Amino acid sequence: MTAAPHVFRATGDGRRETNAATVLRTVLDHGPVARRTISDLSGLSPAAVSRQCTDLVGLGLVRELPELVASSGVGRPQIPVDLHTGESGGPVVGGVHIGVPGSTFGLLDLRGRLLARRALPHDGMAPGELPLRIVQGLRAFLGDAGRGRRLLGVGAALGGWVDPATGTAVRHDALGWHHRPLAAELARGLGGIEVRIDNHARAVAQSEILFGRPAARRSLVHLFIGNVVDAALGIAGVVHQGPGSGAGDVAHLPVPDSTVTCPCGRSGCLEATASNTAVAQTAVRRGIVPEPDAFLVVDAAAAGDRRADRLLRERARAVGRAAALLLDVLNPDLVVVTEHSSLVNPEYLEEIRGAAVDHSHVCQDPERIVSPHAGTAVIPVAAGTILLNPLFRSPLAAAQR
Repeated sequence: MTAAPHVFRATGDGRRETNAATVLRTVLDHGPVARRTISDLSGLSPAAVSRQCTDLVGLGLVRELPELVASSGVGRPQIPVDLHTGESGGPVVGGVHIGVPGSTFGLLDLRGRLLARRALPHDGMAPGELPLRIVQGLRAFLGDAGRGRRLLGVGAALGGWVDPATGTAVRHDALGWHHRPLAAELARGLGGIEVRIDNHARAVAQSEILFGRPAARRSLVHLFIGNVVDAALGIAGVVHQGPGSGAGDVAHLPVPDSTVTCPCGRSGCLEATASNTAVAQTAVRRGIVPEPDAFLVVDAAAAGDRRADRLLRERARAVGRAAALLLDVLNPDLVVVTEHSSLVNPEYLEEIRGAAVDHSHVCQDPERIVSPHAGTAVIPVAAGTILLNPLFRSPLAAAQR
C-alpha cells in the first residue's frame, strides 16, 4: 500500500466539509461531470465547486479527465471530473464479513465496486482465536489484491449486536463474543490503519443508500437472512442505530403460521424458522443433503432436486410473511432482502414477494421488495461501505484520518 497524500483541514463552521461532501456525492451520482454542471446540480456557487474540486483532487479522491473535453467549442473548455476509481489506480478500501462458517474479504473502489474477494473458512477455529486468524488472512489478501494502491481503511461487518461508536461486538451468540473490542483488535493487527465495524444488516442498508436504488435514500427496510437474522431501517439517508446501537434484532419476530420451536421457548420465531442454520438442519433431517450446510441446499435445488427446491420455497414464504409485518409497521419505499437462494434464483424472490403481498395490509406493489443492488457480492461490498460511508459524509476529515 502507498502512503497517503497531503490532506486539507476543514475549518470554520464546517461549511467547507459540507460543501466537499456535496461535491463528492454529486460526482458519485453523475460523474464524469463538469464543474459547471456540479454547480447546477448541487446549488453551490461555481467558485465553491472549484475550491472543493481542487481539494478533492489533491486528496486523490477525484481526478480530472481532460481527454473527455471536446476538441471544438467556444470559451474555456470544461474539464470533467470523476471519482478516482480502482481501474485508474485510485484509493481502495478493504472489507471483511465475519460470518459463522467463514469470513469473506473484499477490496472496493470509491464507487463500491468489488475489485477482488477471498474466502476464509472458520473450520476448527475457536471463537477466541478468530480475530487473530482474520487479521492474518486479511493482511495476506490486502497485500496481494491491493499491492501498489492507497488503502483508506477497512470495514468489518458481522451479525448480532454491534456498537460502531465504540467498535465493540456487544453480543454475537453464535461466535460466543460479548463486549469484544473488535475494531481495536483488528486495527492493531493491521498496523494501526483505520478499522470501523457495524452490524451486517445495517451495513447492507447503508450500501443500498450510498450505491443502490434512489428509493433507498427516502426510506428502506433491510432484512438479512443468514445464520444470523437481522434487520435495519433507513430514513432520509440515515440508518437507524437506536440507543446503544441495539436496533435491528428481529430474530424473535413472529412468523405467521410458523410452529417451529425456538430456543427462547416460544414458537414461530423468524430465526428459528428461516435462518440458514434452520434450513440446513431441516435439509439433513429430510435427507436432502448429507451435512447441515444451507449452500448445499441451494446447490441441490439448482441441480434439479425438487425436495431442496420445495424447502427453499417454504423458507422464502416464511421470509415474505415476516416482511409483511415490517411493511405494515413501517411502510418503507423499499424492502431489501438479503437471502442467498433469492440472490441466485429470482424465483425465490417472487415467492417472498407473493407471501408478503398476501399477508400485508398496506403493500400492493411487490416490486418494491428487491434483492441488494450488488447481488451475490452484497456481503463484501457492504463491509467496505462501513468505511466508505463516513468518507462520503465528511471527505476532508476522513481522508485526513
